[in-house]
Amino acid sequence: MKAEFELGVSIFSACWQAPIERVAIENPEMNDLARDRMPDDLPAAHMVQPYWFGHPEFKATGWYLRNLPQLQPTDMLEKPERDTDEWRRWNRVHRMSPGPERARLRSRSYPGMMAAAAVQWGGA
Repeated sequence: MKAEFELGVSIFSACWQAPIERVAIENPEMNDLARDRMPDDLPAAHMVQPYWFGHPEFKATGWYLRNLPQLQPTDMLEKPERDTDEWRRWNRVHRMSPGPERARLRSRSYPGMMAAAAVQWGGA
């Protein structure tokens, strides 16, 4: 587990420190241990939600951006009322049972968010 963590920190840092003009790194909210290991010039993450892009789910997604604008919502859905069945469905990512597919399903990207990134950053 520690080796995987170290590899993740190394890959993230290498991407951020790449000698290129524009960078966008998608990453979930970092825990304190990971945040303490990040490059000094790393800005705060621009946090977005899948429901901003037409996906009825809650899953805070952080974008670490250099020389790119923050993503703007493209298909904002109205949030369901807290503690309703619909609200629980939107929280499915956080309510997944342990199992072999959990990590893959929790880490998937949302097509609407990726389409917004392509359109909004593609011409930069």
